[in-house]
Amino acid sequence: MASFTYKAVGRDGKARQGVIEADGQELATRQLRSQGLTLLKLERGGDLAETEKSRGKPPGRQDVLSMTSELAVLLRAGLPLDRALKVLIDMAVQPQMQLLLNELLKAVKGGKPLSSAMLPHEEIFGSFYISMVRSGEASGQLSEVLDRLVEYLENAKANRDNVVSALIYPAILLVVAVLSIVLMLGFVVPQFESLFEDMGDALPGLTRMVLGGADFIKSWGWLLAIVLIGGGIAFRNWSATEEGRAAIDRRMLRLPLAGGIIFEFEVSKFARTTGTLVGNGVSLLKAISIAIGTVDNRVIRDSLQVLPPAVKSGKRMSVALEETGMFTPMVIQMVRVGEESGSLDRMLLELAKVFDDHVQSGVKRGLSLLEPVLILTMGAIIAVIIIAILMGILSVNNLAV
Repeated sequence: MASFTYKAVGRDGKARQGVIEADGQELATRQLRSQGLTLLKLERGGDLAETEKSRGKPPGRQDVLSMTSELAVLLRAGLPLDRALKVLIDMAVQPQMQLLLNELLKAVKGGKPLSSAMLPHEEIFGSFYISMVRSGEASGQLSEVLDRLVEYLENAKANRDNVVSALIYPAILLVVAVLSIVLMLGFVVPQFESLFEDMGDALPGLTRMVLGGADFIKSWGWLLAIVLIGGGIAFRNWSATEEGRAAIDRRMLRLPLAGGIIFEFEVSKFARTTGTLVGNGVSLLKAISIAIGTVDNRVIRDSLQVLPPAVKSGKRMSVALEETGMFTPMVIQMVRVGEESGSLDRMLLELAKVFDDHVQSGVKRGLSLLEPVLILTMGAIIAVIIIAILMGILSVNNLAV
């Protein structure tokens, strides 16, 4: 027999919780109901506190993507929504995902549409996801809309993964470079200090400079580490504020190469979200409001805030974007063409695709420049240290002669 933890409400309205043993979950449910309990939660496990502890983190993006893909397949196969959710519950491995699906199933069986059942979990699904589901319910094509959602989520995930994976190697290279220089100054150079003790001013200036750097690292390295850590914490706290975040976002957009990449990456997210929502029957005003929330850069987001009141007053998106002075002619022209041709959703998706390609090629081009710069810089600093030591040794030999 297996043990199940439960939470329930008795006939007197009081909450109950405990552990029950049964040969299966269905039998455990029947036993509890036969005791006059209204079941709220039932999970396999012998200790409620341990079960609460072992739930783990809430479902993430990958969990939502997997659930959406599986739900689309089940609905396309002809299963009713409640039956499809029940199958997903049986397939779910993560306790938190099982709990989420159980709550969705309970709401759907209570007569709520799926989009309304998801509203209490907006922090997991997001307003874009819920609006897409609502549009699918309104059109009677939920499975097709879920397929488009899967495509959208996969594209967004691929873009994030491409950028992150591309930055991993330069980050590792930078850490290795810093550690190599610190090790050279902190441990290798001090080994030669005894050799140069009596040289005084006879030592070359470069050698004295490197020895001074090594002495500083050796004597005050702990203080330098504390200052760097403290500065990092202070910077993180400052960047968490609205003022700090806005200042960082402004400076990021002004960077020579990275600024253009960041701009196109953010505009791509906005265009893809707006185009996808409008193409699935969501009103333009609602789609714009949701899409603005997907933009992380404060400067671009603030510039896009002019769109909802402009669209509400009857002004064209292209005109409102042009008046901000923030957006490139390509963005404005593609939006204008979409408005004039009546295919704004397709043109926004095309703009997102073009900018995605630009971002990927820009990241590759930037990394192709950054990697050799890091390698050459590290090599140059290490070469200076080695040359300084060799110059000091040659000076010792010259004095000995």
